[in-house]
Amino acid sequence: MNTTILDMVKIEVTKLLAVGIIYPISDSHWVSLVQVVPKKYGMTVMRNQHDELVPMRIQNSWQATRKDHFPLPFVDQILEKLARKSHYYFLDGFFGYMKIYIAPEDQHKTTFICPFGTFAYTHMPFDLCNTPSTFQRCMTSIFLDLL
Repeated sequence: MNTTILDMVKIEVTKLLAVGIIYPISDSHWVSLVQVVPKKYGMTVMRNQHDELVPMRIQNSWQATRKDHFPLPFVDQILEKLARKSHYYFLDGFFGYMKIYIAPEDQHKTTFICPFGTFAYTHMPFDLCNTPSTFQRCMTSIFLDLL
């Protein structure tokens, strides 16, 4: 990694450690390498070595993560509902994902490695296989009477 990207990784890891979203882990069978992918407006996203969103892992020909097929709403459906409302509020889903805790017995499955150590998530990051479905399920249950 070049020094600019290395600095970005260090800043992100330090920030996530400080707020308790990740923690150092000594060993795990579930480790992904990270890559920093530059995004528009200076935002960066960590990816693994295959440019994947750390979705599904295969072990002994069995999928370790079962895909949650919770129905996600289409943008046109949401916009149609918003058109009839006098007020609306936008929630930032990227940081909203991190409000959902990962069960302690499953945290080791989110392990990633970088030049600054090996870490696992305590909160759900945006790039896991079922993050969108899990988040949508939570939002639907919270706002069901408003939908």
